[in-house]
Amino acid sequence: MFTLTRLTHKPAMLALFFFISLYAGAQKKYDSLFIEKLKSEALVSVAGKQKAVQEMVDMIFSFGELGFQEFETSKYLTDILSKNGFAVEKGIANISTAWMAKWGNGSPVIALGSDIDCIPKASQKPGVAYKDPIVEGAPGHGEGHNSGQAVIIYAAIAVKELMQKNNIPGTLVIWPGVAEELLGSKAWYIREGYFKNIDACIFTHVSSSFAAAYGDNGMNGLVSVKFSFEGDAAHAAGAPWRGKSALDAVELMDVGWNFKREHLKPTQRSHYVITDGGDQPNVVPSKASVWYYFRERNYEDIKSMYEAGVKIANGAAMMTDTKMKYQILGTAWPGHFNKALAEAFYPNIKRVGMPEWSEADQQLAKATQKLLNAPSKDQMGNEINGLKKVVDTIKGSVPFSWGGGSDDIADISWNVPTIVLWYPANIPGTQGHHWGDAIAMATPIAHKGTLAGAKATALTLLDIFTNPKIVADANDYFKNVQTKDTQYKPFLSKDDPAPTYLNKETMDKFRPEMKKYYYDPSKYNTYLEQLGIKYPTLEKK
Repeated sequence: MFTLTRLTHKPAMLALFFFISLYAGAQKKYDSLFIEKLKSEALVSVAGKQKAVQEMVDMIFSFGELGFQEFETSKYLTDILSKNGFAVEKGIANISTAWMAKWGNGSPVIALGSDIDCIPKASQKPGVAYKDPIVEGAPGHGEGHNSGQAVIIYAAIAVKELMQKNNIPGTLVIWPGVAEELLGSKAWYIREGYFKNIDACIFTHVSSSFAAAYGDNGMNGLVSVKFSFEGDAAHAAGAPWRGKSALDAVELMDVGWNFKREHLKPTQRSHYVITDGGDQPNVVPSKASVWYYFRERNYEDIKSMYEAGVKIANGAAMMTDTKMKYQILGTAWPGHFNKALAEAFYPNIKRVGMPEWSEADQQLAKATQKLLNAPSKDQMGNEINGLKKVVDTIKGSVPFSWGGGSDDIADISWNVPTIVLWYPANIPGTQGHHWGDAIAMATPIAHKGTLAGAKATALTLLDIFTNPKIVADANDYFKNVQTKDTQYKPFLSKDDPAPTYLNKETMDKFRPEMKKYYYDPSKYNTYLEQLGIKYPTLEKK
């Protein structure tokens, strides 16, 4: 016990009262009736932001910015966050389009993230069930990343209002997944310490399902590496013997790697593009480059593939008498997500439920599935026929995986208890990373699914801020299950820079024409209206 009469100095008295107030705040109890009242108010508040959600989804869709070039998107989002009382730090981790926005004080500190970049050559008019680019050859949101920030921002704003009204302590931190398609930012955020003081992280990603799973999700991790060779030019017909072909080195590396595949585990995924193959046929290429993704199911196997790639590249350089250098362009660990956070999310997902799809929504979905030759069943054996109507059940670690895609949210998940909310804003059965995946992403399908995700996120945030056991259980799972035998080891060195130059030329080429089609919510209710699209448009006229 503390004896106040013995504390004669004013600083000591102030320190004691500060300690007591903090202790009392940490022990604050909320009864079930009060929490239910908060949740009911949150659902009304988020529902009231339906128009704002629609505008954000449509606006980011219209920007269509590739990784590291998300300047319009980042300015738009940070302006909204600043106007809503968030303190924004821009240019984090030396990435121009990256930022962190904070509001609140005290614990717990909950981070909310979602990706913002798009993919090349995916420009597509929304609500149109056939290929019809807005700008031919331009990038577009054929991965659905235009929707996730609306989930977290409008959930956070609704919760912030309730926290202010009811004097609930806690801190909200909102951040963007920059260049996720290049796996190019989140490992850098970790390296630079931006998640050191975070208690838990909620990440959101577009899906056709409504779910939050935990454990090993079966995805691969990867290292993305660019190998650059330098030789010597010569007249390819007049004196080819005087040249040292960098392109020969690239081709020999690719041949060597393709022979190597026979001796890799079936869980591996490896793929490459030649980013520089020379200038013209009559000049021996003095410079050439090839860009690889090495994917596997665990750190050791990824590292082994990466090291084998370097050896083969060195061998190709020796055979061609060229010089070789390489640079890491991106990295991601295999995913593992938090059980306590998933269990906190699931009742709220069930409470919100799947959106009420209209006949028009289902018509567009079925026409798109037919267009893209969607399979009759998904990988879990569920029928694919229009939009899903039932919330998925909660799932734990996969018993086995043959490998697959990657997401650098996994790097955060191995440093902070993390969960991914999959919200139902796209069409089942699409092939991913394709212009066809953009068809739904600025339509009522995306608007409804994003709003549902925001509601579930807001409810879960309230649970976390009013029930300290959730964060305690999340930490227990993180320390005693997830990281008990596996510790995060970064692939990045302390000096590897984020490759922020990527995609600049492409965006410089297409942005002037794309600007003509940026969404103007002051003139049009929706982007569909601005583009003059009747929803749904199922066939060409």
